[in-house]
Amino acid sequence: MAYTNLRVHLIWSTKDRKPSIAEAFQEDIYAYIGGILRKRKHSLLAAGGVEDHIHLLVSMHPSQSISDCVRDLKSNSSVWVHEHFPKRKTFQWQTKYGAFSVSESSVESVKTYIANQKEHHKKLTFKEEFTALLRKHGIQFDPRYVFE
Repeated sequence: MAYTNLRVHLIWSTKDRKPSIAEAFQEDIYAYIGGILRKRKHSLLAAGGVEDHIHLLVSMHPSQSISDCVRDLKSNSSVWVHEHFPKRKTFQWQTKYGAFSVSESSVESVKTYIANQKEHHKKLTFKEEFTALLRKHGIQFDPRYVFE
């Protein structure tokens, strides 16, 4: 048996950062994503965001890679949005995503960060936030290609 504690802060935006995640269904989409995660032996510790992107704090089971998990979350949640919100038939997620490891000692601060997204984005755009997180976590990137 493997003993793991794999906490990951996942972030991705809607296609072209369109404000497509209406506040009216944000909690529903988070609950749906939580269900997908449970089916794959992961746990959703926190979820939040604003109209153009989503933040998830996930406790990952080692049986699935982060990239496979994100692919499953994006594809299944897109289908769910199309089925439950007919006016959102063009809803899509951005292809790229961010995945940042979270130590046990930082879990509560990341939960708070995610919970305060609406307040946070009164001062910062998604692009500014995402590139700041890439820098904070020491991830090399070319700004020309981060958001295509």
